[in-house]
Amino acid sequence: MSGVTPGTDPSRADSRMEAAVVLEIGSSPHIHAGNRVDRIMFHVVLALLPTTAFAVYAFGLAGLLNLVVAVGSCLATEWVACRLAGRPSTLSDWSVVITGLLYGLTLPPGLALWMVAAGGIIAVGVGKAIFGGLGFNPFNPALVGRAVLQAAFPVAMTTWMDAMAPGRFTSVPGSTLTFPLAEPVYDVVSGATPLSAWKFDHTAADTMDLLAGFTTGSLGETSAVLILAGGVYLAVRRFMSWQIPVAILGTVALASGALHLLDPARYASPQFMLLSGGLMLGALFMATDMVGSPMTPRGQVIYGVFIGLLVVAIRTWGGMPEGVMYAILLGNAISPHIDRLVQPRVYGTGGRRGTP
Repeated sequence: MSGVTPGTDPSRADSRMEAAVVLEIGSSPHIHAGNRVDRIMFHVVLALLPTTAFAVYAFGLAGLLNLVVAVGSCLATEWVACRLAGRPSTLSDWSVVITGLLYGLTLPPGLALWMVAAGGIIAVGVGKAIFGGLGFNPFNPALVGRAVLQAAFPVAMTTWMDAMAPGRFTSVPGSTLTFPLAEPVYDVVSGATPLSAWKFDHTAADTMDLLAGFTTGSLGETSAVLILAGGVYLAVRRFMSWQIPVAILGTVALASGALHLLDPARYASPQFMLLSGGLMLGALFMATDMVGSPMTPRGQVIYGVFIGLLVVAIRTWGGMPEGVMYAILLGNAISPHIDRLVQPRVYGTGGRRGTP
C-alpha cells in the first residue's frame, strides 16, 4: 500500500520526506554539562567580588578609581578590537571583565590612572586580541598588561600606600590624577610590602594581618581568606581545576618549609610564603586560566609544581621580592609542551596519541 495520500503529487510527497530526514554531523564532545562561556565567566566575577570589595574598603577612592579605569580600559579595547576584526562584540561574555578586575587587582593603589589605562589597553590588545581573542591567547592577558607596566614604570609599580589609611574615602593620592605622560608626584607613600620587608630586612609580617589583608601591597594582596573563599566556590561549582592551585600552594609550602627548617633566620616560614604577596590571587584566579593551562589532571599538577618552584626560587634568590607574575607567565609558555608530553594514550594503541 502506498504511503502517499490520494490526490497528492507523489513527487512533492517524496521531497517532503527527504526534507524531513536531516543528518547532523558534529565533532566531539557530544555530551556536555551545558555550561556556556558567559555562565562560567559570570561565576568567576562573582567569586572575585568579595576580594574586589575588600580592596576598595582597604584603599578607598584610590583603589576604586584604579579598578574602574582598569575594567573600563579593558572593555573599551575589547570593543575596538572586535570592531576592527569584524567580529561580533564579546563584551557580554564577561571574560574581559575578569581580565580588567584581575589586572586592576595586581596594581599598586596609588598608580597614575593614565598608566592604569595604558596597561589595560596592552592587556587586551597585545595579550589577547592580537592572538585572535578569547581562547587563543597563550598568556594570561592581565599579567601581560602588568608585566609591561613593570618594565616601563618600575618606580611607579613599586611605590605603595598604606591600607586602612585615614581619609581614604575623601581624598586620593596626588599620583593618582597625574597628567598623562607626566611623572607622578607621591604625597602618600608607605613602607615596604611584607615580601620586601622580609627580603631586605628579614622582618616578617603578622600572620593574622596577612590573613585579614591589613598589609601594604597591590590591591589584590589583601585578604587571603576572601581570595581562598572565592577559589573554593569555583572549585565546588566545578568552574576551576582544583589540581592547579593545590599543586602550586602545596609546592610552595613544601619547598619553603624545607628551606625554613634548614635555616629559619634566612628563609621565610611556609605560612608567610603562602599568605604574602600575590600568590593566593595568582594561584586561584590566574594560573587556572583555562586557555593558558594544561588540559589533563596530570599536566595541571606538573604545571602547578613548576610555578610553585619558580615562585620560591625568585622570592628566595631573585633580585625582586615577588615572583608570582613571572612564574605564571613562564608556566603559560610551557603549558602546550606539557600537554604534548602527558596527553593520554588512545585506547587500543601501544603508545601516545598519534603513535601506533
